[in-house]
Amino acid sequence: MTLEVVHEAPLQALNTFGVPATAAHLIRLHETPGLAQLIDVLPTLAADPASTLILGGGSNWLPVGRLAQPVVQVLLRGRRRLDEAGLIEASAGESWDDLVRWSLEQGLAGLENLALIPGTVGAAPIQNIGAYGVELASCLEQVQAIHLLTGQTRRFDRTECAFGYRDSLFKQAAGANWLITSVQLRLVPEAQARLHLDYGDVRHWLAEADIANPRAGDVARAVSAIRRSKLPDPRVLGNAGSFFKNPIVNAAQAQALREAHPSMPQWRVEGGADSRPGAFKLAAAWLIDQCGWKGVRHGQAGVHAAHALVLVNHGQASGHDIVSLARQIQASVMGRFGVMLEPEPLIVGEGQSLTPQ
Repeated sequence: MTLEVVHEAPLQALNTFGVPATAAHLIRLHETPGLAQLIDVLPTLAADPASTLILGGGSNWLPVGRLAQPVVQVLLRGRRRLDEAGLIEASAGESWDDLVRWSLEQGLAGLENLALIPGTVGAAPIQNIGAYGVELASCLEQVQAIHLLTGQTRRFDRTECAFGYRDSLFKQAAGANWLITSVQLRLVPEAQARLHLDYGDVRHWLAEADIANPRAGDVARAVSAIRRSKLPDPRVLGNAGSFFKNPIVNAAQAQALREAHPSMPQWRVEGGADSRPGAFKLAAAWLIDQCGWKGVRHGQAGVHAAHALVLVNHGQASGHDIVSLARQIQASVMGRFGVMLEPEPLIVGEGQSLTPQ
């Protein structure tokens, strides 16, 4: 079966928050021959095919209520090594963490700091996933995609993807309606790799494990262990990892915040996909914690007791409950620090946006 259409499909198992929701039309794309069928069927399911939502592993979205637009679940599989130098390709439906571990088995480095990030390969460039000093943009070679309205296929190189902090062309109006089918990544043989060990947590874990000369696999194990210690397992406690982005402010605002709050963590944004003169990144978790939200529970929705950046479903929360809590946190942080937090997950449902317009 290359393509499967399910009407009035339950979505609770397809979002890591575990909130109940329904899709009027869920399209499961199993194989690449189904792409032509997908282009043909979308106009029959929606008056506006441009509203189609593309779903990966379900770890970076929050559905609210019943979704009228078609939802496409990308299940394309396959991965391969394209050359001996370190160029690899993976289909969009592959598990991201499985790809990281496979690349290490191939003797390639570059993805170890991105270990255990949930989701699929196709979702990774959309979000420009990043962790522990590394962003996907640093190793992406190109993205293969198909336009859902025209059927056009094309490849986007790294520059064309317009990567930013948790951002890319595919989250903007100019890149709308492109469904990513595969991704190429330029990695390096492990013997030639310069490992990123700048984060104190990583260095501390390696020191505790008595690893003086770490290899890429050691870094991946460290990152995985740290993530497990800080983030709840969504199979036990529904969540989507970090709910808010770390806000980026200009130099003047950063200075004013430092003077008012001397203990506030700040990092100058230098290099990377979102570099711009005088920009500083703030710790969203610190801002939220300072407002007293860590461990707070409002009904079935709450903030994780060990990590203020993680909103959780204690079992029976709805999408509306999570959004309501998030709005209260936004207002609290804005009121105390004058900083607007923006959500990382895509929130889908009429009138449910948390991003300032």
